[in-house]
Amino acid sequence: MISKQKIAIIGCGNLGTSIASGLLMRSDFDPKNLILTKRNTESLAEFEAKGVHVHSNNAAAAEHADLVLLGVKPYNVANILREINPVLDPKKQIIISLATGITLSEMFEVINPATVAFRAMPNIAADIQESITCVCHQNALSSQVDLVKELFDAIGFTISIDESLMEAATVLGACGIAYVLRFMRAMIQGGIQIGFDSVTASKIVNQTVKGAAELMIQKNIHPEAAIDKVTTPKGCTIVGLNEMEHQGFSSAMVRGVIASYEKIEK
Repeated sequence: MISKQKIAIIGCGNLGTSIASGLLMRSDFDPKNLILTKRNTESLAEFEAKGVHVHSNNAAAAEHADLVLLGVKPYNVANILREINPVLDPKKQIIISLATGITLSEMFEVINPATVAFRAMPNIAADIQESITCVCHQNALSSQVDLVKELFDAIGFTISIDESLMEAATVLGACGIAYVLRFMRAMIQGGIQIGFDSVTASKIVNQTVKGAAELMIQKNIHPEAAIDKVTTPKGCTIVGLNEMEHQGFSSAMVRGVIASYEKIEK
């Protein structure tokens, strides 16, 4: 069980703190089983106040952890792995990289080839236990796969995928949350222009987007099936949708997704 594991998050930035917050929301998770590292630990004071171990010694954190999450920037992954490699035990520990674009084979250039290693891509909704996390792995037993899935299920929902799709998962799941937020901001701006104050417009848009997502999840239907229920003949919805398409709405969204993917692939 994940509640029995000691977890270290090395390089605890925005994504790392979101994961930490999500874990601490679990009633069965002991804060003493969580270790967070960062060069400047002052920003982690709220976690330390809850009983979480906070310091800047990456090797010490990794040595005493069962699961080691790397929350550092991609260009720092190799350096961090070299730093903690002397204290890693391939038979006991699981290494999980959260870095975009760093493959498992690149990780194994530094660490013992027998190490159980995962790549995972959650998003910042982990902060409220609503992340989507895609994972892939090498050398893992089924029980270890289940353990890592339990870890990320604690902060949302987990999907196992082939490593070849990890960059695409980064775009849809991690970059994707920013796309949705930008869409929401635009809706709020439109709401203000037609008469609402910003607070009321935000409340309406937030619940509308939440409702749309829950509709897709609970009914398991294609978005167009739900759209058809709203677009009555000669109605205001179809007029708005058609105008958005005339201005390139869907095309811009698709091109944005592809542009983000091509940036990772370079």
